Amino acid sequence: MAPRILLDATAVPADRGGLGRYVDGLLTALHALGADLAVACQRVDEQRYGALAPGARIVAGPAALAHRATRLAWEQSSLPYVAESVEADVIHLPTYAMPVSCSLPAVVTIHDVALFAEPEVHDPVRTSYVKSATRTAVRRASRVIVPSRATRDDLVRMLGADPTHIDVAYHGVDHTVFHRPDEIEIRRVSDRLGLHGHPYVAYLGALEPRKNVPNLIRGWVRACADLPDPPALVLAGGGGWDDEVDAALATVPMHLRVLRPGYLPWPSLPGFFGGALVVALPSRGEGFGLPVLEAMACGAPVLTTRRGSLPEVGGEAVAYTEPHPAAIGAALTSLILDPEGRAKLAEAAHARSQEFSWTASAEAHMASYQRAVEQREGSRGSRTH
Repeated sequence: MAPRILLDATAVPADRGGLGRYVDGLLTALHALGADLAVACQRVDEQRYGALAPGARIVAGPAALAHRATRLAWEQSSLPYVAESVEADVIHLPTYAMPVSCSLPAVVTIHDVALFAEPEVHDPVRTSYVKSATRTAVRRASRVIVPSRATRDDLVRMLGADPTHIDVAYHGVDHTVFHRPDEIEIRRVSDRLGLHGHPYVAYLGALEPRKNVPNLIRGWVRACADLPDPPALVLAGGGGWDDEVDAALATVPMHLRVLRPGYLPWPSLPGFFGGALVVALPSRGEGFGLPVLEAMACGAPVLTTRRGSLPEVGGEAVAYTEPHPAAIGAALTSLILDPEGRAKLAEAAHARSQEFSWTASAEAHMASYQRAVEQREGSRGSRTH
C-alpha cells in the first residue's frame, strides 16, 4: 500500500522562486501519479495547492507563518501534530529543516551546499542556522533527496553524509509553461522592457554571490564595449545581497544599457528567454540550476559554467565558460558574433530539455518515500526480535 505523504510547503516564499517551482511541479506530478497526499501550507497558498492536487488534504497554518521565525518554530512544535491529524506515513520537508521530535520517517530535500562552500559571502546569522539544520537533516532524516549527483557528492565530501541514505531526483520543467515562444510573445516582452526589438543578453535569478552577476556584468562590458550595435544586458529577478553588483554597474560605459526589471510574470518568461541573443547564467555553483533548464526548454542558447551540477543539466547542449570576466567576455563575444552557432545551441538545448520532467522527478521522490517507510518498519522489526 502506498504511503500517505505530508508535504510541508510552508517554507514557499511569496515570490515563489525556485522553491515554489519545485513544490508546484512536484505536487502536480505526485497527484497525477495517484499519490496519497496531504499538504501543509501558508494560508495564502491554500487554494493554489487545492487546485494543483484536487482531493489532497490541505492544512493551512496560522497567518503568522508568513514570518520566518514563527514558521521555523511552528515547524518544530506543530508540524508533527499535523502529521498525526492527517494520518501521514511519511513527512517530506522540501528544504533543509526538519522537526527533530517527529516520530514519523522524514524525507528532507537539500538543494545545495552553497553555505558550506562559501560561508564568508552569506549573512552569518542565516548561515549558522541553515548549516546547523542541514547537518541535523543529514544525520536524522530517514532519507535525503538531492537534485543532482554533484550535490550528493558534496554532502558526502563536506558533511560525511551516508551515500546509501541519499536519493538523487532531478528537477523537472513544465513544458506547457516553458516553451518555444512565438513572435508575439517575444515582442510583448521586448516592448515591456522598453527594448522594442533591440537585442539583449538575459539573466534571471537572485543577486546573490554564487550567481556571479558582477563578473557577468564585467564580462558583458568586455564583449560589447566596441560593438557597433551592442546588445543590452537584462538582469531580471530580485532578492539577494551581492554588494558587488552596484560596484560592477558603476563601471559600465554610458553607451551600454543595463536593465533591472525585477520579477517578471510567469507568462512572460518564454518570451524573455526565447527572445534573448544569449541567456547567461555563469554561476559559481548550483545544486541543480533550474533557470538553465527552463531557458533550454524555451529554445534559448545558454551560457553557463561547468561548476557543480550544471553539466548534468546542460550536457553538450549549452556553451560553457569559466566564471571570471575575461572568460565570460570571450564566450559572449563568440556567441554574439555567431548566429548560426546560437541557432544550433538553441535547437540542442530544447531537445535536451525534453529529457527532464516533473513526472520522472515525482517517481524518484515516491521511491524515496517508500524507502523511508520501509527503513522505519525494518528498524521496528529488528527491535522486536
